[in-house]
Amino acid sequence: MTDKKLLEQVTRIATAIERLSPAPPHLTDFTSADAFVWRLNPDTLHPIEKVNRVGLDLLLGIDRTKETLYQNTLNFARGYSANNALLWGARGMGKSSLVKAIHREISRTDNNLKIIEIHREDLPSLDRLLDILRVAKERFILFCDDLSFSMEENNYKTLKAALDGGVEGRPKNVIFYVTSNRRHLMPRDMIENERSTAINPSESVDEKVSLSDRFGLWLGFHPCNQDLYLEIIRKYCLHYELDATEQMLTSDAIEWQQTRGARSGRVAWQYILYLAGKLHRNIET
Repeated sequence: MTDKKLLEQVTRIATAIERLSPAPPHLTDFTSADAFVWRLNPDTLHPIEKVNRVGLDLLLGIDRTKETLYQNTLNFARGYSANNALLWGARGMGKSSLVKAIHREISRTDNNLKIIEIHREDLPSLDRLLDILRVAKERFILFCDDLSFSMEENNYKTLKAALDGGVEGRPKNVIFYVTSNRRHLMPRDMIENERSTAINPSESVDEKVSLSDRFGLWLGFHPCNQDLYLEIIRKYCLHYELDATEQMLTSDAIEWQQTRGARSGRVAWQYILYLAGKLHRNIET
């Protein structure tokens, strides 16, 4: 093989590898998308072209919570003071949906507001992510969904340090929004175990519980009653123009939630998907 052919072959291989390799995170083009997911090995901010979310007006029964988080996010997007937020409470009542819906609503008129999802198991890499975001001109909602910690985990210390900011301080262009079924992000038996085994029980328990205290906003989500459940279903039917009978909107919907042993906005949405299929319709968020 001649030197020229060898050079051409090496060049082709190098070009192919370059196409396959993601750009370094610090070179991420944040104008390419409104939402990203933080992934490791290698560190990458992966753009999401289509985010799975519903409209803000479809989230019912949480009007005060909706208004509070919207105003907090708007303040942050405009460069004003804002709080980290912990959305906690009943499963399937719109915690993560609210975060994503508010981001979409505000980002329609503010292209600099981005949302980045980080998974619980990737929290130890949080410092690396913050170093990248710190030098960017955009503003970021750092979103961790369905967060909780088990007995053997110490990842909460990484999040706690990031919320405090340490010596360097939390980046002014980053805010944390976390959802959890638990108000203190940890199971009760974990806190009680700390109390029973510690030399000074109160100090050890405070160490665990104080993680939640780092969030300036605590927004609670409560279980759904039957009237609200049916109201959510009717709202979805109206929005997606599903021509459903009154029986479908009452007795069938009630039977649906009874078979699942739960009543929530998520169960209402699952019934809507079932109903749309039954009516030979396809609906998208």
